[in-house]
Amino acid sequence: MIPKSGNRFSDKTMFKQDDRAVENPRGFGMKKILTSLALVGLLAAGTGTAAVAAEEAHNAAAPTHFPIKEPKETSWSFTGPFGTYDKGQLQRGLKVYKEVCSACHSMNLVAFRTLSDFGYSDAQLKTLAAGYTIHDGPNDAGDMFDRPGKPSDYFPAPFPNEEAAAASNGGAAPPDMSLLAKARGVERGFPQFVFDIFTQYDAGGPDYIHSLLTGYDETPPAGMVIPEGTHYNPYFMSGVSLKMPKPLSDGQVTYDDGAPQTVDQYARDVSAFLTWAAEPHMEARKKTGFRVLVFLLLFGALLYLTKRKVWEGVAH
Repeated sequence: MIPKSGNRFSDKTMFKQDDRAVENPRGFGMKKILTSLALVGLLAAGTGTAAVAAEEAHNAAAPTHFPIKEPKETSWSFTGPFGTYDKGQLQRGLKVYKEVCSACHSMNLVAFRTLSDFGYSDAQLKTLAAGYTIHDGPNDAGDMFDRPGKPSDYFPAPFPNEEAAAASNGGAAPPDMSLLAKARGVERGFPQFVFDIFTQYDAGGPDYIHSLLTGYDETPPAGMVIPEGTHYNPYFMSGVSLKMPKPLSDGQVTYDDGAPQTVDQYARDVSAFLTWAAEPHMEARKKTGFRVLVFLLLFGALLYLTKRKVWEGVAH
């Protein structure tokens, strides 16, 4: 006789064991696949992290903010509430502009007669103006003609139009310099601009021009690509490089007053000249402002004394 449940139990056990025996190889294969996928994922994550780290390192090596270096603060005679222009420096700056900058840059808003602020006589102004050729007209016959300059004329532009200026300078027209010292100037963030209110800092334009003219010899940061035909300058505020090559070199302009004939001195002098060109009435403005402040102080004191006199007998 066969036991009622023995063989059945054994059969079930065998079936279960057989099932497990069949399923185990499949489970082992799935584990291998999952493990391989996990390893691939870890490798991909590691590669992605390395790529991100490399990109961050590249970005850190190649700055994207401009200017890369803040302009250097320079001592100027015309800064502060009582600052005045140094006439000798203005004359030297004019010479640098005439012999170097005027080949590319115009000064359409500056008349020769205004150079009397430098201490020039009327005869000197006539001689200076006559050294320029002015394209004038039309004459009685309706034709344009050239003539020597007069004190009432303005500095002539080196190119007939902006398109010609751009074509002669690699596609970028040099800006007019009449208001350059007021138009250029790097914004100083918080808290520096708060301190500027109390220190009366007003030399952002000349500081920028001076730093730009003296900053051509510096080396670009690692990873920064300089476009062909342009020149790196860390003080340039509009991009990685600019079209204008280094304009100044030692001994390029001869001074008659014994001042140093160096790039730094040339840059200082032409920056001061451009500041005057942008604000020729600065000295008069500061004198007027000082007189107004003195008047307001005296007027306030008189008002206070008048109030004391009128109300001293009235009970409060």
